[in-house]
Amino acid sequence: MLKTYPTAISLPKRLKLASAVGRFNSTNSPSSSDPTYTESGYRQYRRQQRPASTTTTPSSTMSASDTTLPPSSSRATQTKAEKDSKARGAGSAFFPLGYKEAAQQWWSSVTARQAERNVLSFIPFLREATADNASTASQLSDLANADPFGHRVWRQTMVPLSGKDRALNEFSIERVGEQVDDTLVMLHGYGAGLGFFYKNYEPLSRVPGWKLYSLDMLGMGNSARPPFKIHAKDQQGKIREAEAWFIDALEEWRKARKIERFTLMGHSLGGYLAVSYALKYPGRLNKLILASPAGIPEDPWAVNAAMPEPEESAYGNEFTQDQESIVNRETPEGGANTAFIQADPKDKKAVASSAGKPNNNNNNGTNTKKDTAPPRRPIPGWISWLWDANVSPFSIVRMTGPLGPRFVSGWTSRRFNHLPPDEKEALHTYSYSLFRQKGSGEYVLPYLLAPGAFARSPVINRIQDVGRQIIAQPPSSGSTPEQPAAAPVREAGFPIVFLYGENDWMDVAGGYAAEEKIRKRVEQALTDQTRTEEERKRENGSAKVVVIRRAGHHLYIDNPDEFNEVVMKELEETKEWGRRMRAEGLLPPMPVEK
Repeated sequence: MLKTYPTAISLPKRLKLASAVGRFNSTNSPSSSDPTYTESGYRQYRRQQRPASTTTTPSSTMSASDTTLPPSSSRATQTKAEKDSKARGAGSAFFPLGYKEAAQQWWSSVTARQAERNVLSFIPFLREATADNASTASQLSDLANADPFGHRVWRQTMVPLSGKDRALNEFSIERVGEQVDDTLVMLHGYGAGLGFFYKNYEPLSRVPGWKLYSLDMLGMGNSARPPFKIHAKDQQGKIREAEAWFIDALEEWRKARKIERFTLMGHSLGGYLAVSYALKYPGRLNKLILASPAGIPEDPWAVNAAMPEPEESAYGNEFTQDQESIVNRETPEGGANTAFIQADPKDKKAVASSAGKPNNNNNNGTNTKKDTAPPRRPIPGWISWLWDANVSPFSIVRMTGPLGPRFVSGWTSRRFNHLPPDEKEALHTYSYSLFRQKGSGEYVLPYLLAPGAFARSPVINRIQDVGRQIIAQPPSSGSTPEQPAAAPVREAGFPIVFLYGENDWMDVAGGYAAEEKIRKRVEQALTDQTRTEEERKRENGSAKVVVIRRAGHHLYIDNPDEFNEVVMKELEETKEWGRRMRAEGLLPPMPVEK
């Protein structure tokens, strides 16, 4: 039985918001020409209505694409930041938060659950479904009329799993009164949480017929944090056990929610684990969307236990990359992955292999062409030692005590500096509240990835088998023990989409290499003379690589407009494919809700 822990809301505040929302909801449908629905118009309205406190409920609204400040406000903020930086002295360039502010935040910091709600408060239009009586339901219904894209509500639930201290934190969005035809499940990256997708929830839930779930992976975010233990002795056994720790929990959650098939989207480590899930639990996915997935390319130093660990990596860019310079750059020159966008499809492999090699036409032996691969930096020996000793970066946050917020600000100040101050502050608090929690799933890192984020079991060596597994058919309800079991069937493939940021430190070359392997497997399946006509019709394997402009590794928050547009298109295509397959009798009809 699923347990739901609703959080109380303040109805009077919501009713005030409802009357205010009515002023900008005077039109019957949203229009791009209506200034209310433009970024600047809605932003101006949102500023007038948003309370000063950051501890609001998700009834507060903020444009999902709102990333620009007026010049005067930006100048004032910058001037204050410069003054604060001078007051803090040396080291403030790396860790902007001062010692005093860090100690105050450590002493009076909000809970991780409240910090998550503060981030989710920036989601526009959506309302929390906490109605427990007719009067409350009526009030929430009135509030929902302000949503120009339909009646949508969100819920937050802790879904209990089997065993001790195992539960997943779930955030879901439902389109009230509509038949659920498809389901999207979103997984975050290493050490992160579902709150980081706050700019994606509202746009992605606009597509009719879809229900959206976002999960904190077991041992991360606000999910339960049981002790992480690996019992295997050999490297392959450790990899399988570490992957199973997460994907078995995902499969148990799927069964609890009674979801037959769904589209799975994972970012970074979530993308790596999404591939592992597809291989271990075949027949459950309609599409796989991998946003800057970790562990695609192969590095011989990482996969061979007898060899030393990798000596250089692009992973350091996660902590040194300045996001504002990427998102708000004024020059037309693109990022490290731009060469792949501009190259002819036949030349992409050559472009990838030429990165970083010396140009023979240059006397000094340097490469005059723009490197297409993200820049690699040497990995210090002490980092490799801490990595292999399983001392996670979050362990350092916990050990530093009152200095923890200052330590975290070294990452958040660069990662979120392209956002408005209130969103940036909420994300910093949210990040710190997650990083300081009891260690659990974070200890998976050295089992799956070598120093520098190279996979121990690279996805490139397994990607061609995704969507090609054998599915055992369950016995029918009227069958007897004497009747032979139904013959197993093989998956007919499904689309796999690789998304990368233009300035991603994950090398897009890995995505193109995976795309090539998938395409060859599709060609092999279509030319297989042993396949029946029905199997040929069911064939659905495909792959594509999409590069999001003005974005880095966290492309979903760097350029949410373009990211959301790409994902929404994929959802529409998946829905249309399902409709066509059901019309031809190749998929069972959707169950009718009673």
